[in-house]
Amino acid sequence: MKELLVYSATLALASMALLSPSYATANTDDGKVPHIDGNAQFPLTRWRVVRHTIRLHVPKNSKALTELSINVPDTITISSDIKNIKIVDEKGQKINANISVNDRNIQIAFVEPVASNTKFNVELKNVKRQFLGNRYIYQLSAKFVGSDAEIPIGVAQFQLYY
Repeated sequence: MKELLVYSATLALASMALLSPSYATANTDDGKVPHIDGNAQFPLTRWRVVRHTIRLHVPKNSKALTELSINVPDTITISSDIKNIKIVDEKGQKINANISVNDRNIQIAFVEPVASNTKFNVELKNVKRQFLGNRYIYQLSAKFVGSDAEIPIGVAQFQLYY
């Protein structure tokens, strides 16, 4: 009986450790390339229309960020209205940018380059999920001051919980 209890407790703890609401995380501040610091979905239920927020960090050793490109997964539909895309810094202040939505790609050109040692959020409102699959993966790439090369900076994965 004790053995069954130990196995059950171990299984429960292992299951809780594997379930994480955020799959895109990075903990270092000494990198040279911006990275995805985390993500969030609201609401966390199976609602069809949700808000996806991607948290980004431009580390202190990075060049300033001039453009951000977000490839949208095929399993969702985003609004073409740019009012549904909001970019704010960690203090909640709006970051000015020119935003365009072309089919499955969001292009964000910052009016002023995002300086190093900055954290900010990209909020995508009115994201319509299709009922195919339970995982949504955005691919992000960026351009920097003094370069026209687009460099992949990571993926943001949103998990649907039942």
